[in-house]
Amino acid sequence: MPTLTYGEKAVGLNFNPSGDWKVRRIKELYAEIIDTMDNLRDSEATPELKRLASVAITEAQTAQMRAVKALTWRD
Repeated sequence: MPTLTYGEKAVGLNFNPSGDWKVRRIKELYAEIIDTMDNLRDSEATPELKRLASVAITEAQTAQMRAVKALTWRD
């Protein structure tokens, strides 16, 4: 199994008990966003830019969890 990226780990890409392809796709998209912000955070020297990238990562993780909940919601 290939090593997961930071974003893939952050969204729990391999955790999808139902095997739902929509859940997998949402997690892949958010992982890409998180990886982009992580790369920005690692490459920029300014503390404010690092902070903004970190906040974006946290918010993306939260949004991903809500999106998965919406996709799997059953009344």
